[in-house]
Amino acid sequence: MDRFWKKKVIVITGASSGIGRATALLLAKKGAHVVLAARGEDPLEELAAECEAHGVQALGVPTDVADAASVRRLAEAAVHAFGHFDGWVNNAGVYMLGGLEETPDEAFRQLMEINFFGTVSGSRAALGQFRRQGYGTLVNVSSTFGTVPAPYLSAYVASKFAVRGFSASLRQELLGSGIDVCTVMPAAIDTPLWRHTANYTGWRIRPVEPVHTPERVARTLLRVLRHPEHETMVGPAGKSFAAMHGLFPRSSEHLMRAGTDTRHFRDARQGPTPGNVFQPMVEGGSVSGGYHGTGKQWLRRLLLAGGVAAAALSLRRRAADRRLGARLTHALGG
Repeated sequence: MDRFWKKKVIVITGASSGIGRATALLLAKKGAHVVLAARGEDPLEELAAECEAHGVQALGVPTDVADAASVRRLAEAAVHAFGHFDGWVNNAGVYMLGGLEETPDEAFRQLMEINFFGTVSGSRAALGQFRRQGYGTLVNVSSTFGTVPAPYLSAYVASKFAVRGFSASLRQELLGSGIDVCTVMPAAIDTPLWRHTANYTGWRIRPVEPVHTPERVARTLLRVLRHPEHETMVGPAGKSFAAMHGLFPRSSEHLMRAGTDTRHFRDARQGPTPGNVFQPMVEGGSVSGGYHGTGKQWLRRLLLAGGVAAAALSLRRRAADRRLGARLTHALGG
């Protein structure tokens, strides 16, 4: 048990599976009390029992982050049970793939209600208590897709860009208040999210390698809760894509489109599904989604980094050749 975490209380939304579940269990092992929020009641009860096996207190509060009143009740329940909370992690989110014209409007709007407005509601609820006690750390989980766009993900990308921008603005509002606002941006993570995805592409999907473990993100979240950082990316691939997009945005967009077409879709058809956008799914209340191949991750990362660099250089060279050809044609009066 880490003495720092003793008597600390952390609220986590989206706690029933994946990153949220891994974070709750790691906090419990460290000695922190946890308040667990998700839409499904049974997974929360199971997780609370697992956390309490480590000798801490755990409170499960069924919460729909798309409902601001439900989020306020979560904060009230946490204060009623513990008298305060030291940190709040807005982690709840859903994933959706589909071209804009194929994506139902109600699904697009509901994703924004969960991913973005759920973060706004969670931040409001947390700040109310943080203001009263004079301190606290708010952590909003964005994504690599909060820095880099991708095709077929317009709703998800919009929500994660919004989370990042909202957090940065809020951080400036709270300068000197004793309240920290942090943004964590994971790359592809091995969680049940991929089985919960709303999918309107007509194709089965898979995560794009390299895929990192939820425990890796959980360790980052604990570090940020302990030593607040403005923005933190998890995974070298995400950092590489963000850097490439900043330096070569046009080349990056071409590469992202090609990579999504070839690496995100399986060679198998499937019908449209809303996934867990409107209702939680029964299966998949675990930390891992079973996609992480530990034996070859280092090689995949190395190959990915080399491939990104080579593709970027190739695209830049082609663009330069086209511009040179155009200039020569113009100079020769063509």
